[in-house]
Amino acid sequence: MRGVPNVREHHGMNLHEFQAKAILARHGIPVPAGQVAWTPDEVTRVAADLGGSRFAVKAQILAGGRGEVGGVKLADSVDQAREIAAEMLGSRLITAQTPSAGHNVRRVYVEQAVACAREIYVGLLVDRNEGCVVLLGAGQGGAEVEKLLRRDPKSLVRLALPGTQQPGDADLRQFAEALGLTGSLVEEAAGLLAVLARAFVELDASLIEVNPLCLTEEGRLVALDVKMVVDDNALFRQPDIQSLRDEDEVDALELEAQRHDLNFVRMDGNIGVVVNGAGLALATHDILRDLGGAPANFMDIRTTAVSLQIAKGIGLLLADPAVKVILVNVHGGGMTRCDTIVEAIHIAMRWSGRKIPIVFRAAGQNAEYARRLIVDRRIAHEVALSMSGAARRAVELAKD
Repeated sequence: MRGVPNVREHHGMNLHEFQAKAILARHGIPVPAGQVAWTPDEVTRVAADLGGSRFAVKAQILAGGRGEVGGVKLADSVDQAREIAAEMLGSRLITAQTPSAGHNVRRVYVEQAVACAREIYVGLLVDRNEGCVVLLGAGQGGAEVEKLLRRDPKSLVRLALPGTQQPGDADLRQFAEALGLTGSLVEEAAGLLAVLARAFVELDASLIEVNPLCLTEEGRLVALDVKMVVDDNALFRQPDIQSLRDEDEVDALELEAQRHDLNFVRMDGNIGVVVNGAGLALATHDILRDLGGAPANFMDIRTTAVSLQIAKGIGLLLADPAVKVILVNVHGGGMTRCDTIVEAIHIAMRWSGRKIPIVFRAAGQNAEYARRLIVDRRIAHEVALSMSGAARRAVELAKD
């Protein structure tokens, strides 16, 4: 995530800037006038329609850091906007938040340039440590906000919003004042923040970030750049947003996993990780990293997944030549039993035909039965009774 250290990962459905701005504009958040364009000719038409003498041309990729690598440029004329777009379209942008190969620029967003007297940072996210939504802000925003917050963490303003509780007017005014706003801007900012908080809940978002929130030279507040992530698990309530998913920018493995009720994120390691429950998955990753290991993926098997769906996820690991060992660390509970995971391993290995070491650790419902079943199914494996022991053995096997 842009703007706040140590909370960068927000897994869910990412929206392009132009999509997020259109959604927030419908909720009443002021944004610059703009339109998306796919070709230089469209850029010419869009810029002429927008009017004005200065334009921002922004590459639309699902990653931050565009401005640092030439993905956001200003144009002083319609013709210059076209020239910039012609260079940008079809290029590949590589930022700190893209895969090593970067993202292909398939479209740009052209909007009226806004002169900022000051840039502010504002964000809403689900803080899993506190178990609630948190409103964050910093009086100085823009591209350098992360560096600024690392130097001075106390400059980050926080307001916890327990449950779906909307913040009070007095709290929002105090928050705005803490950002260094004064006079009538305090009321304006408080109203804008109230709208953002309502939108966050109504949209089932896990992150809404406005960076920068621009204080214009005319004294207005405008959302100059927006990042939005919507909770995957709530998309059934948000069909309009779900229809906006850009599958061209989603990792093919992750998209395939989502179709089979799995939360899956590809990583750059060599230890395949099969886990049920996001908390257990994060703990497993932490232990692997502490032992010098490198996970090849994040996997969270949803409680609704059946053996065939889980097998699809394990099959993704078996199909990855970088994966040298699979660590299975599962806790039976609810609707996912340990023996269901074993059946999934058996199915996946029959489909794949690839044999790689498996470290198997199971606890909870049907754990003992699962340990017998994995032997009965003649799956080559090593049993571990503790998380640390399982992780340590997986790291050893990955080094062989």
